[in-house]
This record gives sequence, C-alpha cells and structure tokens, in this order.
Amino acid sequence: MRKILVALVLGLLMFSCQNNQEKQEDKTTEGFPFFIPAEKPNRPLSSALERNYDNYLSIRPEQNELFTQFKYTKLKGFDYNGGDGTLTRRDPSKVIFENGKYYVWYTYRNTPVKPVGMRRAKEANDTIPSADWDLADIWYATSEDGFTWEEQGVAVPRPPKPQPGWRSVTTTDILKFKGKYYLYFQAFMEASGLKGDNCPVSVAYADSPDGPWTHTNELVIPNGAEGEWDQFKIHDPYPLVHDGKIYIYYKSGFDDRKEFKPSKVRMHGLAIADNPLGPFKKHPLNPILNSGHETTLFPFKEGVAAFAITDGMERNTIQYAKDWVNFEIASISELMPVSAGPYVPDAFTDTKAGRGITWGLSHFINAGGNWRHSILTRFDCDLSLDVDDQSMKGHHLFYSPEFHYKYGLNKKQKERIKKQNEEMKKIEK
Repeated sequence: MRKILVALVLGLLMFSCQNNQEKQEDKTTEGFPFFIPAEKPNRPLSSALERNYDNYLSIRPEQNELFTQFKYTKLKGFDYNGGDGTLTRRDPSKVIFENGKYYVWYTYRNTPVKPVGMRRAKEANDTIPSADWDLADIWYATSEDGFTWEEQGVAVPRPPKPQPGWRSVTTTDILKFKGKYYLYFQAFMEASGLKGDNCPVSVAYADSPDGPWTHTNELVIPNGAEGEWDQFKIHDPYPLVHDGKIYIYYKSGFDDRKEFKPSKVRMHGLAIADNPLGPFKKHPLNPILNSGHETTLFPFKEGVAAFAITDGMERNTIQYAKDWVNFEIASISELMPVSAGPYVPDAFTDTKAGRGITWGLSHFINAGGNWRHSILTRFDCDLSLDVDDQSMKGHHLFYSPEFHYKYGLNKKQKERIKKQNEEMKKIEK
C-alpha cells in the first residue's frame, strides 16, 4: 500500500512539472505584450525586436539619451554683405567658455566676388575663389549668451606662400591642453577643385583664446601614403582629450569613381598623440566611422558619441563608441546640424563620465538660394544626461507639400517617364 501511495505522489509531481513546462512553452506562442517589457523577454524575437533591445541605449526614443530633434535659431551680430556670396562664415569650431564668455572660431571668406565653383577652379586667382572656403582665414567671435555674437577679427591668417595654408586656412577646431590653446585646421596649398579638395592639417597655438596665435607652419597630420584611403584629404580635425592623450578625429573622401555622382565616399579616421604638436599616429582600424561628412563628437558616459550626417550608409545617425574607436548606431534623427561645433564642457577634462551636449553652432549652406554662400546658425538639442526635455524627443517632423515638391522630378526623369508611357501604349495596341 505504501509503495502504491509513493508511486501516486511521484506520478502527480511528474504530471504537474510536465503541465507547467507545457504552459511555459505555450507562453512563447502568445502575442508580444502590449506594454513593452523593459528587459529583453525570454522568448523568440524577430531580428527587428532583437535590435531594439541589443543595439540601442533604450527601447523608446523618449528614453534614449542619444536621441534628439534639433531646434535652430538665427544668430545676431553677423553681417553677410546682403547675402551676395562675397562674405561667408562656415565650419564653426567647438564652443568653449573662457573669461566669462563663449568663444567660437570659424572659416571666414571676404572676397571681391563670389566663388566660381570647383569645376571652374582654373579660373581662380589671388582674388577670385573657386569654392566657398577658398581664400579664407580663421576668424573668431565671442558671446555672453550664445545667441548674440561680437566678431573679434582674424585669429589665424593665411601665411605667406609657400607655407602650408598659403592658399586658404579653413575648418578649424579648438583644443585646450595644459593651460595652452591649439587651433587645428585644413591647410590648402592650391585652389579647391584643381585636384579635388585635398589638403593636410596644420596647427597654431596660443596662451590665450584671444591670441596671439603662432602658426607652426608644419603639417601635424599628413595625408596618407599613395593608394591609402586618406591619401589626398585630412579634413575637419576635431580634437578631444582621452586617457591623457590628444584624440583627433578627421574625415576623408575617397573611392572616386566616374560612374557615380557624387563619386566620393566619406568616412572618419582617428589620429592619437601625447603632445598637441605631434607626432600623431593614425589608428590601425581607420576608417573607424563609415558615414558622415563633417566631424562632431563629444564625451558621453565612458565613451564618445558622434554625429554621422549627409553621407554614407548610416547617415542621419548618432553613434556611440564605448572604447572611443568602435562605433555603433545609437539613434536615427532628422534635420541634423551641418558642420556642428557643440558646446562641450568636458571636451578637454579627460572625463570618464561624459555628460553630453545641449547646444552649439553649425552652418547653413545654400543661404538665400546661393550654393556658394554659407551662414552660421545656432542649434539646440537634448543629448545630455543632465537634461530631460521631452519636447526635444519628438519622433518625426511634418514637411509641407511645397517642401516635397521642391525636390521633384528633373527634366531628364520626366522625359524617361513620358517615353515609358508611350511604350506602354504601343504594347497595348
């Protein structure tokens, strides 16, 4: 009798376990929960839902500290000769706060005539620029509030020929390191368009953000060797301090092919040095970011975040590299600032807990419908661990019909469609 009772108990236990297991298995066939689980659920997931949990910093844009929309404000204090294309300001540096005010440096061109265009670069001379950034110097301005700026004048002028940058000094960015200031910039030695837009990087230094600046007349980051991805261009040098070293991120354009228009692929590289004046060693994994045009980065938590705008397979994304090298997409955004120079309070503190950014300056090209004229603007955002502005986290923007029609079919495309319609009518007959 006792043996029979034991057998019955064991049988009931086995049945209960099996029943519970079947219920658990049945759960995997239930629909995905209405309220998204905060943690990745233990159930089969589609590739899209796997990415939602594994690839991003949160499961919703509203909770993603590296997702934002961008707001733009017209700046006060800058004149542009009525927008005729003869005076342009573009490519602002990071904004820094020193001496009780904000500082920014930028590419400044003031020429008798507007640029003729890179395709007509052979027509350029000492007074006629080929491109918007040709025959330019580096100027700077200060502000007490980030909206109204007072232009202070030239910081780094073009040096005499044949020193690096004699043709144009452009696209600068600022570094503060051990009490001194450094401006890195593109040093052109020919008009843009003669051989594309090729140039290496040079540097100037000063004891104060107001200068005077000493131009080293040296190439601090040279172009790559023949056949390498950056053999012609080291653009947009962008310095940060990490692990006690100077990390300069830069962009290059390469893989020119006549069958594609535009023909260039643009990716980002990294060069590292112990001393701001070099020598800089390029990272062996270059290029480290496969998309983007200008460089915009900022320390975030223990890693670094980067904007990838305009060009490439992963354009219009904000990316993150915990190790400062291997970037992953953190979010996808809209109306991202072009050539953004953010205010990054911890850009040079060698922080291991970056706080993010909330504003900066960028530029608009095609100002007033003139493709060879650029103006500076202010952008605001919420990419900060210290701010929670849900009005910056809207998922999408609405564009008017007029905006869409502006990018309608061209003449050649209309002719192709007309021909297709005529062919369809012939087939029907």
